[in-house]
Amino acid sequence: MQYWQTYYTPLTVAEALEVLKAHAGSARIIAGGTDLMIDLQYGSGEHRASALVDVTRIPEMTAIHIAQGQCQLGAAVTHAQIVKSLALEAGATCLVESCGVVGGPQVRNVGTLGGNVAHALPAADGTTSLVVLDAEAEVAWGDGRREWLPIASLFQGPGISAVDPSRDVLVSFRFALAGPNEGTAFKRIMRPQGVALPVLGCAVWVRMSPDGAAYDDVRICISPVAPVPARAADVEAALRGQLVSEDSLNAAVAAAYETLRPRTSRYRATGEYRQYMIETLLRRALPLAVERARTGVARAEGVGMS
Repeated sequence: MQYWQTYYTPLTVAEALEVLKAHAGSARIIAGGTDLMIDLQYGSGEHRASALVDVTRIPEMTAIHIAQGQCQLGAAVTHAQIVKSLALEAGATCLVESCGVVGGPQVRNVGTLGGNVAHALPAADGTTSLVVLDAEAEVAWGDGRREWLPIASLFQGPGISAVDPSRDVLVSFRFALAGPNEGTAFKRIMRPQGVALPVLGCAVWVRMSPDGAAYDDVRICISPVAPVPARAADVEAALRGQLVSEDSLNAAVAAAYETLRPRTSRYRATGEYRQYMIETLLRRALPLAVERARTGVARAEGVGMS
């Protein structure tokens, strides 16, 4: 079966938008294609495409720019590129750790961070880290407008994105790298049977007080819990301004038990088990982020480099 008729390789975002407009909603953006190709082969009729628009030759979408403590990362940058970036390992360790556990080496070599976000799945590892990095996404809309939006605003429900891949282009992301007294970490629990689905993922960003004794500020995202990726606001509040101690960690865990209610999933685990695993993830990720903030040294853990 033929899944598309024409394949385009535009060199600019404007060219990509022109192609999408010409096909009036029947074309699809493609980069790594690790999810899209499955949709085309096994999805319903709504996943069919008259044309594919390959954005991997658009320079601004495949580059990583780092300057003055800020990172701008093209949406077509692969997970492997992110994992290999020493600057991102030092300044956005959670993102490197989350991209480093996506699929296997073959998937990471072609799969992109933009694709991870564009599918709007609440379990997406890269998205979880972008949320705690307080990232913004640049979108080129089908009407020609380009704007920066908070990353969370792209998600409208499980698998439902504000960006229409038949009309719009997700161009890039930007976020601040970890500065003095700041650190990040990402931990994930997987099913042991080789099924490429996370039971839960947890990304943490902390900024410590100047003496390193207290949480000056905290951002936490645990997913999938809600229908869309979201910050764990009550858990953050339990830590903000508190001394780093077993008591404050226990308070954060208690807040998580009270406010986070992951549902039972036939593919992941029961809701009760997943709620219990939230505690495990917090007790792993928070101390690691604190250590990185205090020492200024970050080495990504659990990352597949192949």
